[in-house]
Amino acid sequence: MIQSLYELFGREISGQNAKRMATDIARTDHTCSFSAFARTARYCEQVMKEIGLSEVGADTIRRAHAVHPIVDLQIEYALVSRGPERAIFPVLAELGIGVTAYGVLSRGLLAGSKPQDPNDFRTYLPRFAGANGEKNAAVVETLQALAAARGVTVAQLCVAWVLAKQQAAGTRIVPVMGARTRAQLDDALGAIALKLSAEDIAAIESAVPADAIAGSRYPDAMLKHMDSER
Repeated sequence: MIQSLYELFGREISGQNAKRMATDIARTDHTCSFSAFARTARYCEQVMKEIGLSEVGADTIRRAHAVHPIVDLQIEYALVSRGPERAIFPVLAELGIGVTAYGVLSRGLLAGSKPQDPNDFRTYLPRFAGANGEKNAAVVETLQALAAARGVTVAQLCVAWVLAKQQAAGTRIVPVMGARTRAQLDDALGAIALKLSAEDIAAIESAVPADAIAGSRYPDAMLKHMDSER
C-alpha cells in the first residue's frame, strides 16, 4: 500500500547514502501491501530517523501508523484547498502527526501568477484554464484588497493564514513554498511577523470561502489515483 524507499531504490540505501537521508516522504502505491511497508519500515529504522507520508487519506494514515510511527504528512493545504480539514487533520491531531503543507499559494494562483510558457505544467491544471482562470482572477483581487488593508502582500497573508490554522487543526503545520529569487524568499518569510487573530481568520474565510475557487487542484484523472481524495 505504501511505496517505500526500499522499493524505490532497492538495496542501494546503505552506508553514506543512508546517513545523508533523515526523512522519507512517500506517496501511496496501491500495488504495495502493508506487510511490505512493515518490512520496509523495520529496514528504515536502521538507516533513517523518521518516516513521513504524502497525500494519503485518514484510513491509510491510521493503518500505516499502526505498523510504524508516522511523524509527518505532506499534503496540499491553502486558503482555497481546505480538504484536509474535514477528515485528515483530526486523525493527525489524534496521532500526534505534523503537517508539511505545500501549495499554500495554489501554485502561484493566489499571488496572481499565471502560466506564460506553454511548457508550464500549470496550463494543464483546472484552476488556471479557460473560464476557471477568469473567475479565479476575481478571487485574487479580493485577496489583494485584504492584504493591502493589512499592509502586507498576498503571499504573506496566505502563508500567515496557514500558520494561524495550527490551533484549529490541532497539530503543527509547516508551510512550504517555492522561491526562485531572494525577493520571493524575503516576501514569504515576512509572513512570520504577521499574526492573525481569530477575527482576522474569520474575515478572510468569509471573503474567500472554501468553494470560492473554480476548478480542482489537479485534473480529475490524477485525483482518482490520490489516496487523500478517496
